[in-house]
Amino acid sequence: METLSEKILGAQAGSFSDKQIDKAFCHDGTGIQAKIIYDEMGAPGIVNPEACYVIYDHIAPANTSQTADLHRELRDFATKSGMHFSDIGGGICHQYMAEGRVLPGEVVIGADSHSCTLGALGAFATGVGASDMAGIWVSGETWLRVPESIALYISGTLGKGVEYKDLALCYVANLGMDGATYKSLEFRVDSTSEIPMEGRLTLSNMAVEAGAKTGLWYADRITREYLARYGQTCQDQKPHDEPFYTQEIWWELDDLEPCLAVPHRVDTVKSVSELAGTPLDQVFIGTCTNGRFEDLARAAAILDGKSVAVRTIVVPASQADYLQAATSGVLATLVAAGCTVCSPGCGPCLGAHMGVLGDGEVGLSTANRNFRNRMGVGASYYLSSPSTAAASAIAGEIADPREAV
Repeated sequence: METLSEKILGAQAGSFSDKQIDKAFCHDGTGIQAKIIYDEMGAPGIVNPEACYVIYDHIAPANTSQTADLHRELRDFATKSGMHFSDIGGGICHQYMAEGRVLPGEVVIGADSHSCTLGALGAFATGVGASDMAGIWVSGETWLRVPESIALYISGTLGKGVEYKDLALCYVANLGMDGATYKSLEFRVDSTSEIPMEGRLTLSNMAVEAGAKTGLWYADRITREYLARYGQTCQDQKPHDEPFYTQEIWWELDDLEPCLAVPHRVDTVKSVSELAGTPLDQVFIGTCTNGRFEDLARAAAILDGKSVAVRTIVVPASQADYLQAATSGVLATLVAAGCTVCSPGCGPCLGAHMGVLGDGEVGLSTANRNFRNRMGVGASYYLSSPSTAAASAIAGEIADPREAV
């Protein structure tokens, strides 16, 4: 019986499918590259601009005059061609698209590897390169090899101080960085668990760290209630009784504990208790993995009435998350604790601005990648949940959040 990937793409795993694209998006980094290729094609026109989005997030606001010039070039192109455009401060492309712009059953292509995040909404969402995005601009479609699927069954309830990021790190460690190459991860939940949308987005986001093409959730009541906040409606996606999976993995949430990915691999994971006491120079809370309001609120609950011992940078994932944090008091709590709050976007995740680490420095980040030199040449950093990050910011060293909540 068919998997969700097979159902959405309309073909069996291993076959090829030509698909009209429901939504296509790029950011300031890949967008300018796609425009160069588009211009080399002779600038034939955007076939369906209403389906296309350009979202500034990677180096936004601009960090140099050269970046500002490239921003201006892509900004002018996007607005003149009729594409949707989100300027600086709108937020990270994946979170921006998740806010009522992507619906279950859609085929969504982003010019960024973490576009798989949007599989949390029951869409087949995956990343492509700039040349593929240029092709989508001029044709409105692309072709895909339908992936085989791996099932991740989730049951139970998270314990105190444990987050869905901990599960994400654990399943990547279980599969390995290439253990799900060109596979689709299907997240399945039993009646004992109810995973909120922010948790689903985090789990889908990390799918590519195991090499997966996408990470999918079946649309259900949680999806419907989430999309209703943005004035959208959808139907549930019912899984077949016996879909064919190449592998099945079971996760019991009650058994999880706070953990960390250690430098310099996402799939090298240890428990926080093993690494407690490791000195830190910087803590970063944000990114498309863990910069949503719920993430900021959990961090603020731990930081409330306390002060950070190391520089701590907070970057909301979107303008909507930033505004909710401001109006709820979460932002005030973070600032009072000594955090530096930056404008919505990717921030220092890619090592371009807003908090790059120095040679020999050690950081803790809620991001999805800790590759060598990514966030600062000669630096190293650990990946964690927002709760672990907040507890560690107070201590100035890696600390167990279960002792802080």
